[in-house]
Amino acid sequence: MTATKLSNMRRTIARRLAESKATVPHFYLTVDVRLDPLLKLRGDLNKSLESQGMKLSVNDMLIKALGLALTAVPEANVQFAGDTLYTFGRADVSVAVAIPGGLITPVIVDAANKRLSVIASEMKDLAARAKDGKLKPEEYQGGTASLTNLGMYGIKQFDGVINPPQAMILATGAGEARPYVVDGAVAIATVMSATGSFDHRAIDGAVGAQLMSAFKALVEAPLSMLA
Repeated sequence: MTATKLSNMRRTIARRLAESKATVPHFYLTVDVRLDPLLKLRGDLNKSLESQGMKLSVNDMLIKALGLALTAVPEANVQFAGDTLYTFGRADVSVAVAIPGGLITPVIVDAANKRLSVIASEMKDLAARAKDGKLKPEEYQGGTASLTNLGMYGIKQFDGVINPPQAMILATGAGEARPYVVDGAVAIATVMSATGSFDHRAIDGAVGAQLMSAFKALVEAPLSMLA
């Protein structure tokens, strides 16, 4: 057995997540999302971006989709503060990034209104500097909602823990081949499970469902993200 003293980061993570699960009434909503249209669009866009040395990830496109969904359903783009509820017109998406010894959430500011190439460039820079411990506090604080993605590890579905004062976090799993109804017929499609964790003090079930529905619609018709 090895005993290791917790780092300041690990202690902070432990305290905040324990407080969240103890004090925030979480509820969870899961949707299955067909990824094939998004994957095709990503491939087409990456071909056009080759000359710029840029490559979009699926996660970059999910950040944009969540930003647009939060803008479309502003009742879910909120923060709970005791007897006050703050509603935001701009979607600043905190993105979970694993770093040595812990986790940090750099923020893509105004994700709904940024081009995918800009999101990709910012995310690459933020993630690299996060792993080097070079982020400024304003670059990882102040998001209005969060996205966490474990699809790269083959995880099918999971529930994220809300990061107060935010009132929701979206957890996405791996895209995998599954039977799915496409144009009225059952086919094999690439499907991803996405689960929203919501603070029931700030967001009711119907509003959470609207957000998940908006996110699903954007991912399954991704050309709307380019409008």
